[in-house]
Amino acid sequence: MSEESAAVSKLADHRPLHEVVFVILDLETSGAAPSTGAAITEIGAVKVHGGEIIGEFQTFVNPQHGLSDFITSLTGITDEMLADAPKIKSVLPDFFEFLGSHKETVLVAHNAPFDLGFLKAAAKKHKRAWPDYPVIDTVRIARSVLERDEVANCKLSTLATFFGAKTSPTHRALDDARATVDVLHGIFERLGTFEVTTLHELLNFKRKRSKRPLD
Repeated sequence: MSEESAAVSKLADHRPLHEVVFVILDLETSGAAPSTGAAITEIGAVKVHGGEIIGEFQTFVNPQHGLSDFITSLTGITDEMLADAPKIKSVLPDFFEFLGSHKETVLVAHNAPFDLGFLKAAAKKHKRAWPDYPVIDTVRIARSVLERDEVANCKLSTLATFFGAKTSPTHRALDDARATVDVLHGIFERLGTFEVTTLHELLNFKRKRSKRPLD
């Protein structure tokens, strides 16, 4: 059972999607995985309810080590930009407060295992319990609702262009979170054709496909 399905099974949450509070989040990091010593360098998040943005969160995070030239080239984030940034231990309380209760909030991320992996690792390192938030991965849902003749892949930049996102992804956390908001709303419109209208239906949605799925 997926992380999404497991969470929703516990909640048996049949709230209509327009009543759900979604927090769409994105991270920038110093590498590919916490297990390699990589750490969070920026957090961006957008809180949405009823299709409207009701809050935003953004902060740099000092990873306590230098960035590679590749990461700086990719994100535009430099060691100098992070020198006076708070450490993740100081950031977590404010971020959890922004997220709100796991009984109300649903987390959304593009390639959610990546972002959630870093956040859970940080919480564990600093002895903070990770709330059992339901999670939506826009990559997984997009692969279920879009066809290969519509988009070549499910990269955030590709989907942002396809759905006409107001913000272009830039490999900066808040910009990418804002772009994911528009991708999520585009996906919701598609899901209406499959009669998916509640959180329970969304988190358990799996479309049978006759064609090869998108990358």
